[in-house]
Amino acid sequence: MQIHEVLKTYFGYDEFRPLQQEAIAEVLAGKDVFVLMPTGGGKSLCYQLPALVLDGLTLVVSPLIALMKDQVDGLRANGVAAAFLNSTLSGSEAASLYRQLRDGEIKILYVAPERLAGESFQNFLRELPISLIAIDEAHCISQWGHDFRPDYRTLKIVRKIAPEAPLIALTATATDRVRKDIVSELELRDPRIFISSFNRPNLSYHIEPAAREKERQLFQLLHEYRNASVIIYCLSRADTERIAAKLQAQGIRALPYHAGLDAEVRKKTQEQFIHDEISVVTATIAFGMGIDKPDVRLVVHYDLPKSLEGYYQETGRAGRDGLPSMCVMFYSYGSKFKHDFFIRKAEGAAERERLTRMLNRMIEFCELKTCRRAYLLRYFGEEGGALSCGACDMCLRPQEEFDATEIT
Repeated sequence: MQIHEVLKTYFGYDEFRPLQQEAIAEVLAGKDVFVLMPTGGGKSLCYQLPALVLDGLTLVVSPLIALMKDQVDGLRANGVAAAFLNSTLSGSEAASLYRQLRDGEIKILYVAPERLAGESFQNFLRELPISLIAIDEAHCISQWGHDFRPDYRTLKIVRKIAPEAPLIALTATATDRVRKDIVSELELRDPRIFISSFNRPNLSYHIEPAAREKERQLFQLLHEYRNASVIIYCLSRADTERIAAKLQAQGIRALPYHAGLDAEVRKKTQEQFIHDEISVVTATIAFGMGIDKPDVRLVVHYDLPKSLEGYYQETGRAGRDGLPSMCVMFYSYGSKFKHDFFIRKAEGAAERERLTRMLNRMIEFCELKTCRRAYLLRYFGEEGGALSCGACDMCLRPQEEFDATEIT
């Protein structure tokens, strides 16, 4: 089956998005590939489509349990034999999956990076005909990335488990330094590199000064988006539950989502959100919200994110269908001190310096007097953008100018 036929039959598209076809062709030619595309840019297709063309199993490493479930549910709905192996499965479910893998009944397997650290699982993988390895959220392997995870450092082992299989690394957020670190740490062999634009023209970025009654600000904002799909990011688990409860009291269909909740509760909440049975999810920034829902119209950061990379990735959950969507953050300089507390608890001077540097860039972004979109694009190394996007709060509400001669 030709790749355009696979694209139409299994994914329902007539044409590829920019860079997808080129990346897929390199993977099918057995080359290592690095893909940098914004959230919603179609990264997953770059390994999902080759998985259907290649004979063996495609192994996908992903740190986001919610995203694993979304991806697998979507693939199964399209007739693809996909599965995930993570902590949400019971012992009997995992045993059944192992049997299916041995029998060659699964084409795409999603696993958490922690799973690969186990020697018994590594030995099990050696029994399987792995034809492609995909490392999603590859920025997690870099100590310079915004979401460094030590477990990602062990991913070199997959190369030894399946030395002949091509490896594709994918991320939506990586500066030039992080890109080089990913290539080095994963030991990519003469990789073909594909970098898409970071610009999401359908998203509007707004920073609202956080008032003392921030909850009231939030409720007023949500009134404008009543019945629309909304994600609210909070710094603490307690805030996700408290805000969800207050929204419920106002008749808004809202539920919290964080790592402390039972796996079955998280699964049910995710399904309700995907199927529009609830309209608002309140989620922790730290845990993330790997939701692949196309029509999220509003993403709210109730608290200051710890990095621009995290902010960009989280706002990228909005408007994946290409329609206009809003990204609003409530900001006050005082919120910096919450992050300072956690930074002081970090181990090692180098780690504290890294976290402080990221936080300072986040604050600089919040206190801009110029176009926010242009700043984001420059941060990710994309030059040549317009000085005014006409869609962020700075461009829509230009700052007043006055003659300061008398004051001087």
